[in-house]
Amino acid sequence: MIDIQAVKDYLLSLQDDICRQLAEEDGKAQFVEESWDREQGGGGRTRVVTNGAVIEKGGVNFSHVFGDQLPASATANRPELAGRSFQAMGVSLVIHPNNPFVPTSHANVRFFVAEKEGEEPVWWFGGGFDLTPYYGFEEDVVFWHQTAKQACDPFGSDLYDKYKKWCDDYFYLKHRGEPRGVGGLFFDDLNEAGFEDSFKFMQSVGDHYIKAYRPIVAKRKDTPFTEQNKKFQCYRRGRYVEFNLVFDRGTIFGLQTGGRTESILMSLPPVVHWDYNWQPEPGSEEAKLYSDFLVHRDWLGGESA
Repeated sequence: MIDIQAVKDYLLSLQDDICRQLAEEDGKAQFVEESWDREQGGGGRTRVVTNGAVIEKGGVNFSHVFGDQLPASATANRPELAGRSFQAMGVSLVIHPNNPFVPTSHANVRFFVAEKEGEEPVWWFGGGFDLTPYYGFEEDVVFWHQTAKQACDPFGSDLYDKYKKWCDDYFYLKHRGEPRGVGGLFFDDLNEAGFEDSFKFMQSVGDHYIKAYRPIVAKRKDTPFTEQNKKFQCYRRGRYVEFNLVFDRGTIFGLQTGGRTESILMSLPPVVHWDYNWQPEPGSEEAKLYSDFLVHRDWLGGESA
């Protein structure tokens, strides 16, 4: 028996907790909330912070949308769902820090249910979190992945490896031939374990995001940086934009379902550079990002994957 209200209550509380903790860590800015309604059914609660002491731009969004027919992005790989009514709810967030030594982070947890009269509902959970540093610190990436593994371990010893690989494969810019960042977790279509256990796993992933990210922010937020560091951050942010606009399923789904465009595109950073054919200086910290961090690695084993 699925419990849609329990999922919604959890997601709203998760949004509250993450916003509270990020605002505490920033110390200056507060999230501004805006509620919105979707003409075709449903709506959401957008929370955005800008020009904070730590967070240059960030958003933590809750949405719950429903309708008579799933969009093409949701049925492309599941044609049996065409023609069903649907509900989709989730929390999605992106944090773009001001300091180039603090990585950008992204997280999303979501629930879908597709229904048709006279048939059992089809439902699944999805989500994950991933990290996009501009200057790499191995201890930070190892901590991030250790926390991701802690989220998975109570549910199966193989899940971290499975969802870590899925994350590496998903957050990959095919046209650039490089990962977007250093990965984390990504899962989708989760329902094999039944509703209760699948829901518990989604909650574990949601709860571990802030446990993984906040200590890294606290460690790096006061690191001195130069104009050159900031320029490199803005250049690398361009990769983030390219992925979100070209490949990201959540962006495509949101636009195809008539979601609120401002909320969907709040994931984009405020300032970005595209510099023609720019290359880092050999041996520089910028070059080290490419050689040591933008590679698929077993971060907990220390070997290249």
